[in-house]
Amino acid sequence: MTQTTTAQTHSFQTEVKQLLQLMIHSLYSNKEVFLRELISNGSDACDRLRFAALMDASLMEDGASLGLKISFNKNENTVTITDTGIGMTTDEVIENIGTIARSGTRQFLDALSGDAANDANLIGQFGVGFYSAFLVAEKVELTTRHASQPADGGVRWVSDGEGEYTIETVAREERGTSITLHLRDADKEFAEDFRLRGIISRYSDHISLPIEMPSQEKEKKGEWEAVNSGSALWSRPKNEVSEDEYHRFYQSLSYDTEAPLVTLHNRVEGNLEYTSLFFIPQKAPFDLWDREQRHGINLYVRRIFIMDDAKYLMPSYLRFVRGVVDAADLPLNVSREFLQNNKDIDRIRSASVKKILSELSRLAAKEPESYANFWNEFGKVLKEGIVEDHDNRTVLADLMRFNSTRSEEAEQTESLADYFKRMPIKQKAIYYITADSHNAASTSPHLEIFRKNGIEVFLLSDPVDEWLVSSLGEYKDKPLKSVAKGALDLEDLATPEDRKANEAKEKDLAELTEKMESLLGKHVKSVRVSQRLTDSPACLVADETDLGGNLERILQAMGQSAPDAKPIMEINPDHPLIRQLSPEHSQLEDWTRVLFDQAALSEGAPLPEPAAYVQRVNDLLTKATLTGN
Repeated sequence: MTQTTTAQTHSFQTEVKQLLQLMIHSLYSNKEVFLRELISNGSDACDRLRFAALMDASLMEDGASLGLKISFNKNENTVTITDTGIGMTTDEVIENIGTIARSGTRQFLDALSGDAANDANLIGQFGVGFYSAFLVAEKVELTTRHASQPADGGVRWVSDGEGEYTIETVAREERGTSITLHLRDADKEFAEDFRLRGIISRYSDHISLPIEMPSQEKEKKGEWEAVNSGSALWSRPKNEVSEDEYHRFYQSLSYDTEAPLVTLHNRVEGNLEYTSLFFIPQKAPFDLWDREQRHGINLYVRRIFIMDDAKYLMPSYLRFVRGVVDAADLPLNVSREFLQNNKDIDRIRSASVKKILSELSRLAAKEPESYANFWNEFGKVLKEGIVEDHDNRTVLADLMRFNSTRSEEAEQTESLADYFKRMPIKQKAIYYITADSHNAASTSPHLEIFRKNGIEVFLLSDPVDEWLVSSLGEYKDKPLKSVAKGALDLEDLATPEDRKANEAKEKDLAELTEKMESLLGKHVKSVRVSQRLTDSPACLVADETDLGGNLERILQAMGQSAPDAKPIMEINPDHPLIRQLSPEHSQLEDWTRVLFDQAALSEGAPLPEPAAYVQRVNDLLTKATLTGN
């Protein structure tokens, strides 16, 4: 046997020290999760070996089958968790345990709430489960050998969790990893057979690999026996799976303490055979807005784990869905390139999406309160589907919820279908306005003529709404039209008498609008008499084919260039201020620029020259005060 090398002592990364202290402080009342986390890590190591061995069979070494063993020693007050997975090299031990080279560590520290049940599940979400060993151990000893390394290429890592660890090269015949926990006296309860079996039954019974413990029967002393059911829950008939089992399995996938909002268990047989088990959470996961974090759906082939990044099985806008797909007809050596270009995968994905959207449609129709809660958590993400998924756009359109002028509240509760039912017969379009906030949308001057005529307008303030309305285009043959773009169709908004009156006002103010347009120069495309204002003196409108001001600002905030489109300024011919102006007015230029800047401010646009605006307002106020006007 090769002798061990001299142990080297290293200091933990600063964040690891902080992590250990906060974790122990936060989870002291829920210590048993340490076993769940270490079993989960061991199961992952076995899955990684199984997948790697598809490309290199020698990694299996013709040795121990894949699985885990849990043993304990009451006299020495220890618990040992051993897996026959892929193991780790020295560099991997240092990277994965001695330091935490993950941005998620900082997020984990920030997310700890002091609620033990919630924080216990965070450790799994953020991938720092190994450190839960220190909840019960005063010293942790890890011995491992990567399957690609020779017998003398093992590694031993030891630490008391106080700030330092030692690492050395050792001989280890078996591949995989053993973790021995030297329990604190206060935690010696975990060196008991019934205690360990109870934890495994509660948290890890669904693990498809065998989890073995020494038999407690006298006639079987020295033998090992499986203590988990070891059956893939999704492979069982639905009527044989209890809600509690579904919940525990969902928890193992998501680390969510709450039961899922929706459970969809489906088996497909025929030319293509597969089983799917999907869960929709009640609450949004912490990484919902990280589009690159794709760990929602696990892919299996004939109950053999393939990968947990199967983004080709679920579109991005359904990234909150958790679950598994187990296909019977795919090859075991599945690659990401294979998934990207495989018709069977496309069919599974298409059917899965339709199943989920169908259930959401049922929820919206039959359980509106539950759907409202779902929408509050995931509505912004589901909106992305209108842009990304042309095939399901009609179904998705009916699932959308928005705020509208019908309500003073900011909650998104109005559907396109309900809006359509409320439309007057003569109304030709579904009207909307986009802004960077609900308040900006609801107070926009563009709504004035619509409020006066009792015509409902959707108030859209999510950034994705700009792309949503552009992609959707219409609903039940009614076009979606922005109230802040282009000319209005007055058949919806005015009587023939009103239209004649507006034409007369345009004629009377033709010289004024021409002069104002000249004064604003490059800042506007044109100045015209408004048909949409009833209270405000002016507003800015985008031309029908141009980007709206809100979309332009979104693109600029994203660092993207936007076309240099000039707005159209509209003036209200009935406003007292406009009636006081004429082409010969001595301060027409100041008033024109102030009106333009105020119109820009009202829609949330920044002023290019705020100091000049303030000076003009002060000059106008001073003159008005001195003259008494």
